[in-house]
Amino acid sequence: MVNMKYIFISGGVVSGLGKGITSASVGLILKNRGYRVTNIKIDMYLNVDAGTIRPQEHGEVFVTKDGMETDQDLGNYERFIGESLDKSNYITTGQVYKAVIDRERAFGYEGEDVEAIPHVTDEITDRIKRAGKSNKADIVIVELGGTVGEYQNSLFFEASRILRLKQPKDVIQIHVTYLPFLKHIGELKSKPAQQSTHLLNAIGIQPDFIVTRSEKSIDEKRKEKLAVFCNLNKENIIDNPDVRSVYVLPEHFEKQKFSEKILKKLGLKVRTASGYLEKWNKFVEKKERAVKTIKIAMVGKYFATGDYKLTDSYISVIEAIKQAAWTIGLVPELSWINSDDFEKNNFKASDFDGIVVPQGWGSRGVEGKIKAVKFARENKIPYLGLCFGMQMAVIEFARNVVGLKGANSVEVDKNTKYPVVHIMPDQLEYLKNKQYGGTIRLGSWPCKLTPKTKLFDAYKKFGQNKDAPWNSEKNSKSDLSKIDNVIHERHRHRYEFNNEYRNRLEKAGLTISGTSPDGKLVEAIEITNHPFFVATQFHPEYIARPLSPHPVFLAFLEAIKNNV
Repeated sequence: MVNMKYIFISGGVVSGLGKGITSASVGLILKNRGYRVTNIKIDMYLNVDAGTIRPQEHGEVFVTKDGMETDQDLGNYERFIGESLDKSNYITTGQVYKAVIDRERAFGYEGEDVEAIPHVTDEITDRIKRAGKSNKADIVIVELGGTVGEYQNSLFFEASRILRLKQPKDVIQIHVTYLPFLKHIGELKSKPAQQSTHLLNAIGIQPDFIVTRSEKSIDEKRKEKLAVFCNLNKENIIDNPDVRSVYVLPEHFEKQKFSEKILKKLGLKVRTASGYLEKWNKFVEKKERAVKTIKIAMVGKYFATGDYKLTDSYISVIEAIKQAAWTIGLVPELSWINSDDFEKNNFKASDFDGIVVPQGWGSRGVEGKIKAVKFARENKIPYLGLCFGMQMAVIEFARNVVGLKGANSVEVDKNTKYPVVHIMPDQLEYLKNKQYGGTIRLGSWPCKLTPKTKLFDAYKKFGQNKDAPWNSEKNSKSDLSKIDNVIHERHRHRYEFNNEYRNRLEKAGLTISGTSPDGKLVEAIEITNHPFFVATQFHPEYIARPLSPHPVFLAFLEAIKNNV
């Protein structure tokens, strides 16, 4: 057992550089060296978690196995290092301040005057260390949210500085910074990177490595300039240009011997590669070999922000589709359909090979989503509904097949005559008291599959890996060959299928293909006489990973392949 080591990864110049992918890739290449790693994301926000933040503000809300609503970067970490993380891997300013204030109110500081330093910084480092212990990590990789120089994240930088001061042999700093490529003169400019490094220096932090983000690879001349002005050796400037896929970045880092350099800085043995990166690269090769293009419509309502369309709101869904498609030789071409706009427009049957309706909340854009479901059902186009997408499928079926005109979710219309989707009973009190944060059904829960359904067949065909999250994130042993047919999936919802309408919908042809083990909560539905019409209340995208593509997405993509 090695003395626990810490790597802090900061960003400079602009946000959105890809610190998360850099952090995830560093975790992957160190895991490949045989070390147990864990990744932490620190967000500067005063929110306690990401659950109440609009997706357009902060991207997708990712949910851990124990139900923490987090930043989307935890999804990147899980996909790259192949580990299920927990609530200790996500830290916010709100969590830290709340803990310090609660402790002060309980006389936990025994009469001391409570100050930012050392009390807030101590709370930060204590949380980092607890995450390392919780995940039994040799190396803890901490991504500092935001960019250096922002007042909001200054205490997190200070905590990293103090930890390094106390444990100089156990802490290194990696700075991810931006080199703009000016097309009119045809070169990378290093001044912004120099300035962000100088800001780090000004708060007492000297980076051990600089990772250069740019459109182009950095050349030797600019490496030499950065080395001189940023006070580090040239070999510790790591190239990180735009690449054809984020999944090739770990190999790109290893070609620069990044893991070897990091381990030497930390005083750790450079172990022989474990083979994890080799498996990873075989997945990347599948992407390169895929040739057949398929067209998929993503019908959501969190794409638009001002004049721009963002995809980060659904990043786990997008990556799950890519992983499954590449695995079976397909190239997915995704189109972003704003459900608000689609209420007024129409698809043509030839436009798309598959339709996905992902998660969502509230009443806006609902009729556009229901319209997309109807189109997929009537035109026999493979359909996958995720969480809200299942609820929309239930509403559409109730209205247009069963004949319950005006059927709806009480989230959308509290006075609907046919509330085929209603609030979970334990949620009423939370809403009454305006307890919104962290109160919905969250985390990993068991689901009992119905034999002889497409969902059951998907897990039986593609989901037998015992180490895959749907089999390993469980409280008791389950096996698809046994009568219980239980898998485990992550959830994030407050509303559910109303069982009062279950018999009527089933008699009309709706199949309940998954329930909670006690049979009370409908977890998945499907339509039998259709190439593929499956919708889940849970979020299979959260646990889809490159080395274990999710069975639901594989079955969906296979149906598309067989249908085109």
